[in-house]
Amino acid sequence: MTHTDAGAELDPVHPVPFPATRARGLTAADVAERVARGEVNDVPVRSSRSLGEIVRANVFTRFNAIIGVLWLIMLFVAPMQDSLFGYVILANTGIGVFQEWRAKKTLDSLAVIGEAKPTVRRDGAAVEVSTSEIVLGDLIEIGPGDKVVVDGECVEADGLEIDESLLTGEADPVVKRPGDAVMSGSFVVAGGGAFEATKVGREAYAAQLAEEASRFTLVHSELRTGISTILKYVTWMMIPTAIGLVISQLVVKQHGFKDSVARTVGGIVPMVPEGLVLLTSVAFAIGVIRLGRKQCLVQELPAIEGLARVDTVCLDKTGTLTEGGMDVTELRMLGGADETYVRKVLGALGESDPRPNASLQAIIAAYPDSEEWRCVESLPFSSARKYSGASFSEGNGESSTWLLGAPDVLLDAGDPALAETGRLNEQGLRVLLLARVAGELDDPGVARGARPTALVVLEQRLRPDAADTLSYFAEQDVHAKVISGDNAVSVGAVAGKLGLTGQVVDARQLPEGQEEMAKSLDAGTVFGRVTPQQKRDMVGALQSRGHTVAMTGDGVNDVLALKDADIGVSMGSGSEATRAVAQIVLLNNSFATLPSVVAEGRRVIGNITRVATLFLVKTVYSVLLAVLVVCWRVEYPFLPRHLTLLSTLTIGVPAFFLALAPNKERAQPHFVRRVMRYSIPGGVIAAVATFVTYLIARHQYTGKGSLDAETSAATLTLFLISMWVLAIIARPYTWWRVTLVVSMGAAFVVVLIVPWLQHFFALKLVGVTMPWIAVGISAVAAVALELAWRLVDRGTAALGFGGEAS
Repeated sequence: MTHTDAGAELDPVHPVPFPATRARGLTAADVAERVARGEVNDVPVRSSRSLGEIVRANVFTRFNAIIGVLWLIMLFVAPMQDSLFGYVILANTGIGVFQEWRAKKTLDSLAVIGEAKPTVRRDGAAVEVSTSEIVLGDLIEIGPGDKVVVDGECVEADGLEIDESLLTGEADPVVKRPGDAVMSGSFVVAGGGAFEATKVGREAYAAQLAEEASRFTLVHSELRTGISTILKYVTWMMIPTAIGLVISQLVVKQHGFKDSVARTVGGIVPMVPEGLVLLTSVAFAIGVIRLGRKQCLVQELPAIEGLARVDTVCLDKTGTLTEGGMDVTELRMLGGADETYVRKVLGALGESDPRPNASLQAIIAAYPDSEEWRCVESLPFSSARKYSGASFSEGNGESSTWLLGAPDVLLDAGDPALAETGRLNEQGLRVLLLARVAGELDDPGVARGARPTALVVLEQRLRPDAADTLSYFAEQDVHAKVISGDNAVSVGAVAGKLGLTGQVVDARQLPEGQEEMAKSLDAGTVFGRVTPQQKRDMVGALQSRGHTVAMTGDGVNDVLALKDADIGVSMGSGSEATRAVAQIVLLNNSFATLPSVVAEGRRVIGNITRVATLFLVKTVYSVLLAVLVVCWRVEYPFLPRHLTLLSTLTIGVPAFFLALAPNKERAQPHFVRRVMRYSIPGGVIAAVATFVTYLIARHQYTGKGSLDAETSAATLTLFLISMWVLAIIARPYTWWRVTLVVSMGAAFVVVLIVPWLQHFFALKLVGVTMPWIAVGISAVAAVALELAWRLVDRGTAALGFGGEAS
């Protein structure tokens, strides 16, 4: 396309600028006028929920409503210590709001750092502004990788190709010329230009559609779906059980109406696994904060969960294994070409592209432009083509057309230059071919008959942290696949230097069928000459075989694959389009951050699985105890204060620490099934053992104060069994986990021996026989727990705790 120099004159007759003047963009006065009229792109993309939404989500929950009503009842009918559970809920809700608010502040601050700033022309100068500062009529410059942020009309185009696949599903880039419409949400794959904003803010309906289309959402979050399923089942169990408990206690009421109501509430409250939702929110929020400290922006919270399930990570070589910059190390002449002349050609090629990629930047640094050469037409680099080109007027009346790109794409298979290229590629060097052509640049077959002139040898800079990161993935049983558009041999050599071994495959030889491609992908490790569409197909093929795929990338050629991957990871310095579709953005551009990201995901989901079992054991034994009480028509053995004490020591405090502990095991599927396999036998054993102790105590104790003595014996049994459940779930033991379990046991002993605490919690062991019977029953229950959970371990292929529960 011919380069022209737009003028900047105003027509004194017409107030409307000519197209030439239009290229200067708006004046400061124009911008101020449009801002005053409200013609501003005022649709900011929020990175997180507002504070009000956070408060509502944490306060107005189904179980908070249930607990709140029961708490109000207890405030009127029982002593303050029987209302402690309400204060615990208030504290939990406050913690949840505070942690999510901290996470929101982290996300918002990182989003500002990572926000792309479009370049607009104002008063004839190019300036960067935030997306929300664009006004109607602004002239916005775009280049490779830039996302179109508002609807507009193309004003300038220099080989401009725009990918609209995120909006239309059409994979082929669309060539844009002046006067063509451009749509928000699309992105530039080649060339450059400028467009005038014709719709901004809420007027730009396409922009809203594009924002949804360009943001890939984890539709299925197994963790959250599983917890919702569990809570639904719990609700259905609670309703009939609570009704039966209320009726039975009012009928049995041997110790007065208020005491019966208190014991009824004491039976209902522990059925609610209220802390499970809280700890899930806190674990996600703290995950965001921890990753934020490492300059990692999590654009969608479910991405943290998805990371825990990743078993295959697809790496783009450039910008991931290698740093963005390159250096020209050698220039090899072919066919007796004149080196001085070739240097001029390379210098002119560098000058012909206003937005050079990393390879061309290295050439620009090595070969200065010759002033007498003038570019008359240019063809920007495209990942699909694998080459760029330009036509020149050389200043002496001669004209020439040149291509610069991949030797194995521009040359025929038997060309001797390819053998030389292969030897260089084996050393991990990148090689570009400079070739002279006779055809027109806009001819799709321009490369046919290309005359090789020189090989430009580039050395890529390896990331110093790449080898350690690849080693981490290998240790964690995460398969790394290097997928690159570069020559396969060269990419394989680079991967080999980083310790990544395996089969090297030229993607041009890959089968097209998904099943056959998937087999090749499982067998291979390094894939070269991959087209953007192939990257997308490869992600789909891996997913078809049950793999959970993370994709990293920074270039515009990675966008489609990033969008389709289970988890898309973009470098902060990557194109705006890649940052828009990725769930995770590494703002520090450090590949070494990835292990921390994966580890954080595993920590969150692994620990939530662990603590969910604690909460649901309590729910199961609470429901079963209530059923047994109704069937036997006896008074419910516990007051709310007893179960508040037990829940705090055996679940609440330990779960908080366990939920935030390190956990490196890759998450397994079937969350609900795995949790319930442990919770149901654990809850049944705890309920049966506790109720047996209670019935024996009813025969052991008679007279005044007998109910308190029976309650104390039952509480001792339930505490000891709950402590054993905690001891199992805390495995494998570390010093802090042992300390945690021991300190919870010690706290209960303190309650039993300190007189005012005995009175406060209505706990006093009477006699010697019954307490020892309670201990004996607890010991038998502990053995039953061990046997039951070992049977569960043997009966499932994937242990609920990665083998740590038994």
